[in-house]
Amino acid sequence: METVIILVFAFGYLAITLEHNLKIDKLIPALVMMAISWALISLGIDAFPEWFDSANHSMLEGFSSFSHEEKSHLMEETLLHHLGKTAEILVFLLGAMTIVEIIDYFDGFSTIKSFVKTKSKRRILWIFSILAFILSAIIDNLTATIVLISILQKIVKDRHMRLWYAGLIIIAANAGGAWSPIGDVTTTMLWIGKKVSTDHLFVYLFIPSVVCMAIPAFIASFLPVFKGELDIEESEEEDQPKSKFSSTMLYLGLGAIVFVPVFKVITHLPPYVGMMLSLGVVAIFAELYSNAKFSLSNVDHEESDAHSQHSPVHHSLSKIELPSILFFLGILMAVAALESLGILFNFATALQDKMPMLGTELHHTGVSDLVILLLGVASAVIDNVPLVAASLGMFSEPMDNELWHFIAYSAGTGGSMLIIGSAAGVVAMGMEKIDFFWYLRKISWLALIGFIAGAITFMFTRTIF
Repeated sequence: METVIILVFAFGYLAITLEHNLKIDKLIPALVMMAISWALISLGIDAFPEWFDSANHSMLEGFSSFSHEEKSHLMEETLLHHLGKTAEILVFLLGAMTIVEIIDYFDGFSTIKSFVKTKSKRRILWIFSILAFILSAIIDNLTATIVLISILQKIVKDRHMRLWYAGLIIIAANAGGAWSPIGDVTTTMLWIGKKVSTDHLFVYLFIPSVVCMAIPAFIASFLPVFKGELDIEESEEEDQPKSKFSSTMLYLGLGAIVFVPVFKVITHLPPYVGMMLSLGVVAIFAELYSNAKFSLSNVDHEESDAHSQHSPVHHSLSKIELPSILFFLGILMAVAALESLGILFNFATALQDKMPMLGTELHHTGVSDLVILLLGVASAVIDNVPLVAASLGMFSEPMDNELWHFIAYSAGTGGSMLIIGSAAGVVAMGMEKIDFFWYLRKISWLALIGFIAGAITFMFTRTIF
């Protein structure tokens, strides 16, 4: 039965990887393999010899001697446990996505366009790289890429130049997302899973992430394509934001998101609680600025319908990416099925026994640096979310162990090596119709150099801290 479940996961994973070839949204195989995996566990619960205790991160003793009712009850408790952990991530992401959409509702990101006051190709490269690095740490790398490429399309008319800028934005955005607990989904998973803390994440990964961003940008700035000046067409109409509150909502929204880690440190509550508070505060100002009435009751349906059409909160909620949320639900719960059967734990044990001889071991662990670097390379080919989800079930190192920080770096930045390797790359590919092989020839080598340089920097800085 375990073999069947592994095959279900493998085929589902393959369908997710071949999303563009199959023309099927990746949320579909994710949800299907999650449901089938847990159905098989439920039907064959008596056939499994062992069970993994997620709370204590160890195999449960005496599981084979449990009665059918005890095993079924344990399975239901485990399912509920994983659903609760997954829900924490999903609710957090829903709040962050809604705040970003509220900022966009007031055209807040147009304020960023004012930072570009030069026609030098090289300076514009550095401006967008630094903006991508900073923004992705606050609003996540996917959203930062969308915002900056949208601005890029208004400033740079030459599409060939935009492709180069977009490629470097992808590298910078993924690097910026790695050192922030709210900058990348995988880092957020490690943070909510109590594997990394905000302060240690910054100390361990900020400098390696800067190196990962700066080295490719520095090398690219000497390429012939970035010499000279751009022919920028300035339009007064485009420079005018749609709302007079655009700047206010931008800084309020970004400040509210940044406040979430601070709230967690102060209260010790899960991050999604702070995100809901931030969303509530931003929503209050959004409603006030939009001059819309608060609809506290749905008794008057006409008033409620009218409100929903003009309410920035309702509008923003209708624009968030629900397919992404459902994909995360499916993939995280499918990985949880493998974890519950002890498959991931046993695999990690075998890996730690064989791999250290192939590379330097991480301090105080039995895990090789090579294993984590290969995880980063793998994230360029397949989705990094299930890779990190699997690592949560494989390794039992304590919070803020350097292993978790290296995983955060590798999974977050390794995806830049292929355009399909990260959410930022995929969205840039769609917005600018970037060819896979063009990116492979022009950008991948820069991303690889940045990834290796950042990894070497991490290996050096971890000995200091």
